[in-house]
Amino acid sequence: MAGTIKVDQVQSDSNLSFNLAGSNVAYLNATSLQLVSSNISLAGTNVFTSGKLVTSAQPVGAVLQVVQSQLTSGQSTTSTSLVTSNLSGSITPISTSSKILIYVTGGKTYVAGASNILLCTMYRNGSTLGVAATWCPSSDTNGNGANHGFSYLDSPSSTSSVTYTPYYRSVSGGIVYFNDGAGTYGYTNMILMEIAA
Repeated sequence: MAGTIKVDQVQSDSNLSFNLAGSNVAYLNATSLQLVSSNISLAGTNVFTSGKLVTSAQPVGAVLQVVQSQLTSGQSTTSTSLVTSNLSGSITPISTSSKILIYVTGGKTYVAGASNILLCTMYRNGSTLGVAATWCPSSDTNGNGANHGFSYLDSPSSTSSVTYTPYYRSVSGGIVYFNDGAGTYGYTNMILMEIAA
């Protein structure tokens, strides 16, 4: 005959083990309830493995993984057509429903000439995402510019490796610099974050 025990406190001077199907899955000590190195499944699917919440059980909006890449070489062009920045990062999504949040932040990116403008955009696996991510005009006649950066939320719908690469061009045909390469003002970095959706 089944019964129910209701208490408002459980207290033990030593570890109090909780077993399911003969396996110890958790224990209670003086301060906390802790999972041990067993798997815990709900509806036949592991939710905890080795005491950790598995990736597929993460809530919507959780960061599943992070990848960072850095560009240290100088990059410049006078082309009015998009050219590769040679900065790239690859990430393999865990789920086809995941979003990839892309952050690009750079040191002092500048253009030569006050009327010149640098345009940056993002490519995925060699194809443009069709977004004009950022414009960086010079601020004075000496061609001084400012730190640049942009972000984009992509939906690759894939569990295969995905490679992202910023592309850039000169709007007027004057020389533009995507990364100065000296590191004086910092190098250009790209961070890829897989977001559960």
